Amino acid sequence: MVKYWELAKSQMKVDSAYTAWYWAETCSAILRLLITYYFWLAVYENNDSIKGIGFQSMLTYIVVAMIIEQYVSGVGDGLARQIKDGSIVLELLKPYHMLNKMIALDIGSKISSFFRATLPIIAIAFLFLSLSFPTNIVTYLYFIISFALGVLIGAQIDLMIGIVAFWTVNVWGVRVLREAIIKFFSGALIPLSLFPIWFQDVSQFLPFQAMVYIPTAIFTGQIHDTNQIITSIGLQIFWLISMYALLRFLWSIAIRKITIFGG
Repeated sequence: MVKYWELAKSQMKVDSAYTAWYWAETCSAILRLLITYYFWLAVYENNDSIKGIGFQSMLTYIVVAMIIEQYVSGVGDGLARQIKDGSIVLELLKPYHMLNKMIALDIGSKISSFFRATLPIIAIAFLFLSLSFPTNIVTYLYFIISFALGVLIGAQIDLMIGIVAFWTVNVWGVRVLREAIIKFFSGALIPLSLFPIWFQDVSQFLPFQAMVYIPTAIFTGQIHDTNQIITSIGLQIFWLISMYALLRFLWSIAIRKITIFGG
């Protein structure tokens, strides 16, 4: 475990070494927040509520979902890149599991992103946007647990997309498709309750809502009953175990395709 923490810290150092990139992500996060705010302000200009959701509640949901969405992808890019350039061969010889290493680096990158992008969004949202924050400290605890599970589920799915590089020339198209699917089925774009009933029913049988919608709904109070929260977190644990098992199965098949020339 110590070696993976050291890998995470090394990634944080790499991220902080590039000042221009650091501030660019900060500015980008603030710009996204402002665009989101004025978009929904225009939508609600002539409406007090949409399907029973007021402006303040909707804005809170969208901002929280936007923050969470930043953390549910990214790790698969590095894996796909190493598969395509062949450097994965050397990585497999090192004293750690390749997938664990990628997740450790991703955790380091996400910790850096928290300071670069998430904190500015939280500060501006708290000071100027009058969002609805939970008043019960237990809600924050449930949210943190659900958020962590959502991030881990996203990491497993993202790594599976990266593994596709063993069989394809380029995973760009697959990643674009994945992002589009996640935008809709995870509730990152708009709350799932605004979609047709058939769409909501389909999303319940997919792992994507466990990544963004569940933690966001817990934070905003859309899921507020204790039994509902525990059931939702239990569903996240189920999807995490399922995605983890599927990822390891695909990895065991994929590494058999590696062919090494020379000696």
